[in-house]
This record gives sequence, structure tokens and C-alpha cells, in this order.
Amino acid sequence: MYIEIQQLKEMGLKKAQIARKLGISRPTVYEYFDMSSDEYDKRLEAMEQRDRKPDQYHDEILAWLLEYPDLSGSQIYDWLESKYKEISFSESTLRNYVRDMRKKHNILKEMAIRQYEAMVDPPMGKQIQVDFGEKWTIREDGSRIKLYVMCFVLTHSRYKYCEWVDRPFNTADIIRIHENAFEYFGGMPEEMVYDQDHLILAAENHGDLIYTHLFSSYIQRRKFKVYMCRKADPETKGRIEKVVDFVKRNFAHNRTFYNLDKWNEEALAWLERRGNGKVHGTTKRKPAEVFLEERKYLRPVTQKIQTKSTGISITYQVRKDNTVVIGGNRYSVPIGTYQGPHTHVRVRKINNEYLIIMHLDRDEELARHKIPTGKGELIKNNDHAREKSRKIPNLLTEIAACFPDSMAANDFLEKIRMEKPRYIRDQLLLIQTAIQGKSPEVLVKTLSFCVKNKLYSAVDFKDAAAHYAKECYNNQPALESSVATPLFPGNLEIIKTKPQLRDINEYTRFFRQDS
Repeated sequence: MYIEIQQLKEMGLKKAQIARKLGISRPTVYEYFDMSSDEYDKRLEAMEQRDRKPDQYHDEILAWLLEYPDLSGSQIYDWLESKYKEISFSESTLRNYVRDMRKKHNILKEMAIRQYEAMVDPPMGKQIQVDFGEKWTIREDGSRIKLYVMCFVLTHSRYKYCEWVDRPFNTADIIRIHENAFEYFGGMPEEMVYDQDHLILAAENHGDLIYTHLFSSYIQRRKFKVYMCRKADPETKGRIEKVVDFVKRNFAHNRTFYNLDKWNEEALAWLERRGNGKVHGTTKRKPAEVFLEERKYLRPVTQKIQTKSTGISITYQVRKDNTVVIGGNRYSVPIGTYQGPHTHVRVRKINNEYLIIMHLDRDEELARHKIPTGKGELIKNNDHAREKSRKIPNLLTEIAACFPDSMAANDFLEKIRMEKPRYIRDQLLLIQTAIQGKSPEVLVKTLSFCVKNKLYSAVDFKDAAAHYAKECYNNQPALESSVATPLFPGNLEIIKTKPQLRDINEYTRFFRQDS
């Protein structure tokens, strides 16, 4: 670091330029900028000789690393904390210490090597891979700007298309850029390959893909197949990963940004000149030449789909505490808006006085706030934090009344409330679902079992109720003397129960007697 800073200093770069060039903070540059080589040598010598807090555990840590080379610094810190209870240094200090120890003793982590197989190119017109990227670049005035790019590549010919925006994407942007890409290619493929992006995929439930509302409608209109890559597995779409990296390194790196229109014009010219006009390293052919043949196999796109403009061009991420950071201030949104790290909303200003926070894909207003004059403020609507459903005491009384012994049930529910006060609503709602369709006999047995074994948990109650419901059903009299129990949506356990199968030999004996 010191040597690099001194080299850039000799080239005439200023401190701020060096910080940007090396991707480090300005205080770090200030620290080394005027330091002489002798001062730097003395600092290194002092660092090597000083005592380090983890030294007292050196032998123990070394023994663990020799026995388990793949141990992480976090695991070692946890083991020390478990054994000695209190540790006088932070986890980051230990991670640095372990890193230095690995270098000193040449202890390398055992890496699991994934085996890959070369894939045959799909047929012409079969597939396009899609992915996103982002890149910091420099404006004409020297300030920095973050740009976002969406890239497409025809898997067979490696013919590419990309388009940039100067803010985070929303679903309407993605649909619009799809249409521009299909126009650029002169058609569309049978299949589109995507990463699990929150603007395309709302959720995945054991292989069942749930698309966002707007993108689901778009798929139905365009009628192309979708292949969704697995999470955290970029190798399944290696071609587009390389394209995104190529666009960022070869086109955007060190390029001056004037305005978005000019930037996208330059990107298209670069595609013709470099991205599609140069010989590809794998195929040894120019993508533009192969594309002339592949274009014949694309499905025609007769009419361009125009996305509805909402007038909202800025998207923001929702934080875990159901706030949105805008312009240095935090604005509240209703409790429950946050649905994971990829929860985003759209925001627009009214006369620079009010902010309107909208749902990402629907024209639904979530919050409206007055813009403060200062920075670092929390602008909160108290109504966002209110629980608008039933109150806890009313819900508890309602559920207890469903049991034959409501007083015993009330005591049981109060014990759960004491055990899990922060999650009592979720606990009560789960119990309310579990008792639906259960007979009084099942409820009595379940409650008695949980109280006897001190199982003050809705999950344990649900499992016990399912067990006793099945047991009671299996102990019912034979079909000839029993009364049929009507089925209804709430009676889930009976609906789920498999009917008993009679042995075929019983029918054989019956027909022999009859004859």
C-alpha cells in the first residue's frame, strides 16, 4: 500500500485521486502520503515485534488449524469463546491473526474443487442468457456516478446486446429493455435464462417459480420459456457472466459519462466494433457473422410492447426496520413491507415538499411523508407501527373458548405468552389453525399432553394435535357400523388421512362362500 501511494504521488496525482485509484479511504492516503521510507520501515518493525492479544491462545489455535485446515476465523473465535467465556479482542482481530498464522505456517484451507463439463452450444435461435451488472464511473466534472447495465447474449452465436440506466432497475425497465433487445436481435428465442433477481422472481417454493406480477404478465404475452438458475451458482450461466464482465471492463472502465443517451449510443457502437465485431476466443468466429445465420431461426416479434409509464423513476431498498433511506433521512413504511433483502419500493417527489413511496410493481401508495430540511432524521408515521388486526387478549380468549376446558386452555396459552412474549401473535395464530376441525376428544388429549410435558410451544401443540387426530381416526369402528364424517376444508387431518386398504384375500373368500 505504501509503495503504491508513493508511486502515484510521484506521478503527480493528488490525494483524492490516489484514494479513488486504489479504492481506499482518504485518511489512509493521508497516513502514508508524507511518510518517509525510514519511517515506514520502523513501523513495520514495530508491528512485527509488538505483542498481539490472540498470542496467549497461539498454540491452541495452531493445533486446531493443523488438525482442521478448513477452520474459519469465525469458528475458531466461537470455540475460544465457548471454552474461555470472555475474549478480550474482537472477531475481526482474530481473523487477521489466523490469516497471518496460515501464511507463517503454510496452512492452506482445503478447497472442494467443483468439476465442470464443457457444454455443447444449443441450436441456433434456442436460447438467450440475461444478467445484470453495475459500475462506478466518472462524470465530466470529475464526480462519480453509479450506472446499471442489463446484458443479453445469444448462446449459440455469442451475439450481444446491452443497455444502461443511471438508477436501480425496476420491473418496467426490464420489460422495456427486453423489447429493445428483441428489436436489436430482430426476433426472440424459445428460451430465456435468468438469475434469481427480485425484479423477475418473487419467490421459489421447492422448484415452483413465482414471478413478479408485471413480469408474469409479460411472459404470458411473449410466450417464451424461462430457465431460472439456481441461487449462488453463476456457473450455470457462464456465457452471460463473462459478457457482463467484458462490458464493464472493456467498455465502461475509465470512460467519461456525459449523459445516459450518449452513453448508450457509445455502448451500441462498441458492441458493433468490439463485442460483436471481434473474433470470439472460444468459437474463433466473429459473433456478427454467426448471427447472420442464427437470426433466421429466431421467432418473429411483430409488435413492440409498450410499458405503462408510472412517472416514478427511482427505486429504493427497504431496510429490515421497515424504513427507506432517501437523501440522508429514514422514512417509515408499514410494518410487513420488508420481505427480505431484495425488497424495493418506488419513490417520487411532489414539488420537493413531499415523498410518495409506492409498491414496486403495483400502483399502490404505501406511505406519504413531508421532506424535512435537515439530514439524518427519522420521519415516521406512527400508524405504520400499529397492529391493525385483533388484540392479543381478545385473540387469546377466542382460542381458549374453542377447548372443552377453556380455563385450562387459557392457562396454557398464558404460559406460552410468558415463554415467547415477542412471538405470541404468531404462536396463537398457529394454534388457531391447528385446532380447526379437531374433535373435543383430540383437543383434551393434546392440551393434557402439552401441559404434562411442559411443552409451551405452538409447534409442539400442532404436532401433538395431528398425532391424536390420527390416533382417534384409526380407532374408529369398522365402516359397517360407523357414521360417515362429513369433510370440509377445515377438517384437514381427515382429508390428509389415507384410507385403510382391505386385503384382496378377504374378497376371494367372500365370493367362494357365495358360490
